[in-house]
Amino acid sequence: MSSYDLATIVSRLAARESSPGEHAVDGHAAVAAILRAPRDHHEAQILLIRRAERAGDPWSGHMAFPGGKREETDPSLLVTAKRETQEEVGLDLERHARLLARLPSVPAMTRAKHAGILVTPFIFAMQDAEHPAFTLSDEVAEAFWAPIGPMARGEIATTFPYRHEGTLHQLPAFSVQERIVWGLTHRMLNMLFEAL
Repeated sequence: MSSYDLATIVSRLAARESSPGEHAVDGHAAVAAILRAPRDHHEAQILLIRRAERAGDPWSGHMAFPGGKREETDPSLLVTAKRETQEEVGLDLERHARLLARLPSVPAMTRAKHAGILVTPFIFAMQDAEHPAFTLSDEVAEAFWAPIGPMARGEIATTFPYRHEGTLHQLPAFSVQERIVWGLTHRMLNMLFEAL
């Protein structure tokens, strides 16, 4: 049995705090890191999206988890994560998934500076291998499932060249199905792997 199969992940996260916890504040966002156990694969997979190319969006075209900023009508960040997931990819987490854990909030960065947004990741597990087809909003270019084992073991670790104020930096990243996962999403994935 792989240490990254869904049953093992669920048991390792079971002891963690999984309530919405902290009160949502202005400048707060939430994302859903959604795991599933596919029938034809021993290791769990995680849902990744590629954000649509949008002028003025600092995260345009980036790999990410479904999610976004809290709205005033959201009573909690957990509700934000579920609402944004439904809006962006058409998955109803209330019906098709269960909450496993909440990870610590992390500050979003843009151009090497704090963006004034704290992002809280919530970890979910799909109840069944089968789920409704994705319905992508115009904010999402694509959505797909990726095995977490190769990322967690460092098998697909790479770097992303990022130029800031004239200096080229090589930032840690994952090469996932010919797409580069770096920045905030890379950080949150590593937080999940550390929790496991």
